[in-house]
Amino acid sequence: MAEEDRIRWDQRYSSRGPASVESIGPPPVFAPFAYMFPTAGHALELACGQGLVAVWLASRGLDVWGLDASPVAIEQARELARAAEVGDRCRFDAIDLDDGLPPGPQVVVVVCQRFRDRRLDRSVIGRLGSGGLLAITALSEVGATSGPFRVAAGELPAAFAELDVITAGEGTGLCWLLARRPD
Repeated sequence: MAEEDRIRWDQRYSSRGPASVESIGPPPVFAPFAYMFPTAGHALELACGQGLVAVWLASRGLDVWGLDASPVAIEQARELARAAEVGDRCRFDAIDLDDGLPPGPQVVVVVCQRFRDRRLDRSVIGRLGSGGLLAITALSEVGATSGPFRVAAGELPAAFAELDVITAGEGTGLCWLLARRPD
């Protein structure tokens, strides 16, 4: 990631201020499927921002590793985890995912919201343990103008075709996929 991009994200998170414990939860599009998210094991959240989903996963009983390029967002995520009393279940690190997914153990859940880097697809699939859940959202060209950070119609199901799709959709500029790695 270019230094200018990191600075822009730091400024964005600084201007928002810390998230509140009341805002913790699953990605909105997956709220109807919240019961499917595991309650034990290890989870990984890519581009975790302020940690809203990571802290939600930790409150469900998971040990979570959240990664984001913004050190400001990472500090806010740590504060949120402490405020929600799950700081011992959360680890947050500022990492540039342009360098790839850092090594780590297999997980029962990978969450990635509004971030898409096709170079990480194989690593994400490989990180999921047997039966592991992938929850990913991204900006989409469907229902919006095309752009460098928007995915093409059908891109997520095609990229993760070896997983068993639970739900997928696209429209109004957002696409999503909830899928499970076969046992």
